[in-house]
Amino acid sequence: MEYYVKSVVPVIESNYENFTPMEKIIADFFMKNQEQVDFSAKSISERLFVSEASLSRFSQKCGYRGYREFIYQYEQTFIEKNESIANHTRMVLNAYQELLNKTYSLLNEEQIEKICDYLSKANRVFVCGRGSSGIAAREMELRFMRIGVDINSIQDTHMMKMQAVFQKETNLVIGISISGDTEGVINMLKESRKRNAKTVLISGRNREDCSEFCDEIVLVPSLKYLNYGNIISPQFPILIMLDLIYSYYVKKDKFKKAEMHDDTVKALKGD
Repeated sequence: MEYYVKSVVPVIESNYENFTPMEKIIADFFMKNQEQVDFSAKSISERLFVSEASLSRFSQKCGYRGYREFIYQYEQTFIEKNESIANHTRMVLNAYQELLNKTYSLLNEEQIEKICDYLSKANRVFVCGRGSSGIAAREMELRFMRIGVDINSIQDTHMMKMQAVFQKETNLVIGISISGDTEGVINMLKESRKRNAKTVLISGRNREDCSEFCDEIVLVPSLKYLNYGNIISPQFPILIMLDLIYSYYVKKDKFKKAEMHDDTVKALKGD
């Protein structure tokens, strides 16, 4: 059975803060809608009291050529959800399944390949985050150092400021911020970019201004829009993306990296 379908909903969610108040009305409708209705531009414009031109501009901000293309994708992936949750087990599993579907919808394989290329070429890698994002940054450090990457994680804002000063063009800096506005993380990316380091932001928000100092913005689902998102560990969507990056990176030289990984396992057993 095929579980994963491309959905426009996480795309709307990641661009939500970029919308005008009128466009947010449109976004709220498509994110919350649970019924198969007449989705024609005329019908939706009358239903929401917006112009058809507003629907078109909204669709273009989501990355589509127009409303027709947007609604075609929306209808193709529209699945009427059964909201009656039998028990807590089903509730948790459904929440995780929704998160996986949204990750699949946001996944850009070409972008992941590009980041793996940055990892291969970088002399040093720094990954930074605060709170739950900092825990994910630490996990990334532990996993990637075992396959030969010279990587350090930073969770302290003062350390981020200091390390930013020493970045250079041979380094890669990865910032993790679901909100997209964690001050220390954003500052490190900005300062590192000034010094010509490669910069990547992993975020649940597609902040347009971040493209000025980030080579890549990797989008992950935000728990804020997830059904029963309050029961999901906040670092889980980040860890899914890090697993994807890891799997693509290992694939580039599978046998050599597997050998390095095994060597670290042997070293730990030796302790």
